[in-house]
Amino acid sequence: MHWRVDTQGQTIALATEGGIPEVIYWGPALPEAEDLGQLALAARHDLTGGMLDILPSLSLSPEPGRAFQGQPGHMLAEADGTALLPAFRFDRAEGTAGRLELISTAPGLVLTHVLQARTTGTITLQTRLSADRPIRVQWLAAPVLPAPQSGEMIDVHGKWVGEFHLIRSPWAPGIRTREARTGRSGQEHPPYLILAGEGCTNTRGEALALHYGWSGGHRMIAEELPDGRRQVQFGHPLGAETEAGTRFETAELIACASTTGLNGIATLFQSDLRDRVVQWPDAARPRPVHYNCWEAVYFDHKLDVLAEFATRAAALGAERFVLDDGWFGKRDDDTSSLGDWAIDRRKWPEGLHPLIRHVHSLGMSFGLWFEPEMVNPDSDLYRAHPDWVLGPLDQTTGRNQMVLNLALPEVRESLFRQVSAVLAEYPIDYVKWDHNRLLPVVDAAQTRGAYDLFDRLRAAHPSVEIESCASGGGRIDSGILARTHRVWLSDSNDALERLRMQADAALFLPSAITGSHVGPRHCHTSGRVLPMAFRSWVAAQRHMGFEMDLRELTEDEALTLGRVTAWYKENRAWMMAGTILRLDSDDPAVTAEVQVAADGGRFVVFAGQAETSRQSLPRPLRLTGLEPDARYTVSLRNPEDAPRQSRGPNALKNGPLTLTGRMLMTKGILLPVAWPATMWVVEGLKL
Repeated sequence: MHWRVDTQGQTIALATEGGIPEVIYWGPALPEAEDLGQLALAARHDLTGGMLDILPSLSLSPEPGRAFQGQPGHMLAEADGTALLPAFRFDRAEGTAGRLELISTAPGLVLTHVLQARTTGTITLQTRLSADRPIRVQWLAAPVLPAPQSGEMIDVHGKWVGEFHLIRSPWAPGIRTREARTGRSGQEHPPYLILAGEGCTNTRGEALALHYGWSGGHRMIAEELPDGRRQVQFGHPLGAETEAGTRFETAELIACASTTGLNGIATLFQSDLRDRVVQWPDAARPRPVHYNCWEAVYFDHKLDVLAEFATRAAALGAERFVLDDGWFGKRDDDTSSLGDWAIDRRKWPEGLHPLIRHVHSLGMSFGLWFEPEMVNPDSDLYRAHPDWVLGPLDQTTGRNQMVLNLALPEVRESLFRQVSAVLAEYPIDYVKWDHNRLLPVVDAAQTRGAYDLFDRLRAAHPSVEIESCASGGGRIDSGILARTHRVWLSDSNDALERLRMQADAALFLPSAITGSHVGPRHCHTSGRVLPMAFRSWVAAQRHMGFEMDLRELTEDEALTLGRVTAWYKENRAWMMAGTILRLDSDDPAVTAEVQVAADGGRFVVFAGQAETSRQSLPRPLRLTGLEPDARYTVSLRNPEDAPRQSRGPNALKNGPLTLTGRMLMTKGILLPVAWPATMWVVEGLKL
C-alpha cells in the first residue's frame, strides 16, 4: 500500500508491507504521474554480510524489540514500569483531501500518524498513541522522516542577549542528539532544523527543514545508522510525560522543502507562522509602533514621568504605550510580588486610569506587562499556597522567582481570575507576557497547563494582542505563536547584535511577529554607543518600537528617529505581508536582506555594515526574489548617512537607477562606502 501527501512544492510519499508505514520519499514535489509502487520498489535496500536477513524498517516510529539498530521512535512501559515492546501492524488509512491518518495497532494499543498538507506550502505531522489501560511513555517521536544523503545540518543555538546563532554540523556515523530540558523552547536549542543540500546558500540549492511546535522543550535525534540510512526524530524531552495515562500525542512537526536555497525555507516558515499559525484579533490592523518604558524607568513608576514619555513617544510616531514590570503588588525590584496581580496603590493611587486616559488622548493604545506563570517567595500568593509551586520547595530560585504548577486546575483558575480582572477593568489592547525562569523539572503537563491559561484568556478577551517574551527569545515556537501575536527576539537592544540575530531568525520568523526596538544611546546590555540612524533602521526591519528614556534624545536624534518611524509606517503594510530573503553577501562585513512585497511590485534592501571591510570599496550586492525580465527603479533612501570618506561618483548617492531584475540579481548594486554601524536602505519599484 502506498500514499502521498503534496503541497505546492513538497511531497511526502509513504508505503507499508504490513507494519508501521515508512516514508519512502520526502523532498521537492514529485510529478503527479509518479508511480508510487515503483517508487516503493526503488526504495528497497540490498543486504550484505553481518546483517540480519530482513532489513528492519525505518518506519514512522521505528520499533524497539524489532532488531532496529538505531534510536526507536517510542519507548513505552506498563504503569508499573515493566518494559512494553508491542509489535504494531498496519490497520487502516483514513483521511480527506490533503489529510492522511495512518493507523497501526498492537494488543491494547493504537498508534496513529497524521500528515496534513497546509495551504501555506508546509506539511504538518503528528503522532498519537492510545491505550486500553494506563501506560507510561518515556519517549514518543513525531512521525520519523528520512534525512538526505548529502549536505549538512543547520540548527540553532543561543543565550540570553545572544539568540539565534546558526550551527552547521556535518553528518557522520552515529547520533547528534539535541535536547532542550529547560521547560521552554529555549534560547539554547530552539526547535528548528534545516537539512541543507550540498552547496546550498541563501539563494540557491536544495534544503529540507523541520520545526517542532512545542513550547516545553524538545528532543531531536539526527542519526546515521550503521547501514548508512539516516533518520530525524523530534518529540517532547525524554521523560516529559511524568504520569501514566491512556492518551498521548506529540506536537505538530512542521516540514518544508526548498529548491531555492535557504530562502525557500524562510519563505515557507514565514508565511506559515503569519498566515496559518498566528490567530490575529484583527488581521487588517497595521502593526503599531511601540513605546515600551522598561529601559527608561525599570521599576520606578511615576505618573508624571511616564505621561511625559507618552507625549514624547506619540510625537515621534509611536502608536502603542506599554507599561512594563513594576505596576503590581509591592514590586520595587525583582525580588517580590510575582503572583499578586493587583495594582500597587503606592505608585498608582487612582489605578492605571490616569495614565491610560493620557495615552488614549494622544491617540495611542495601551499595553501592560505580566508574568503569570511565576511567583516570588516574597508574595501573598506564595505565603498562602506554597503547595502551588512546581518542583521542590528547596529548589534554587531564578531571578528570585519560582514556577507555579500550571498542571493544577486551581492554579490556573487563580491566575485566570487575577489577570482577567485587570484586563476587564482597564482598556488594554496588548499584553507583554514574560517567562523569566527556567523550569526546575521537565513536565509536559506544565506546558499543556500554560496553553490552557492562554486559551482561556484569549477566549475571554479576544481583542487583546499578546507578546511572548521569555528572558528575550526563550520561547519562540509555533505552539506559543498559536496563542500569541508577537515575539521578543532578544533582551538585547544593541543594533549590531540585533542585525545578525534578525537575519538568522528570518529563516523561521516573519517581520509581522518579530519585535525590534530602538534602544538607548548607551546600550544597557552591551555598553555600545551606536548612531541613531543605525539603531532606527535596524528596528524598522521588523515590528518597530522604541525603548529608552526619550529625554536623552538630541534634536538631531529625534528628527532621525521620527523620519525613520514615518518611513516604517508608510511601508509596513506591504512589508509585514511580504517575505524576508537573506542575501549572499560577498563581503562578510555586510549583513543584507531584501524584503519583497507579496505581489512582487516593490522591495527594500537593508544592507548593514557590521564592521570594517577588508577591501577598500564595497563589493557588488546581488539581490534575489525579483522577476528577471522586469525593470525596476532603485533608489538609496538615506544618502545622508554616507561618511566623509565616501567621496566618489557612486550613482545611488545622486539619484535612482533603472535596471532589470536579471541585472540586479546577477551583477548586483554598488553601494557607497560605509562606516561600521551604517545601514543602507535601497528601495525598488517595478515599472
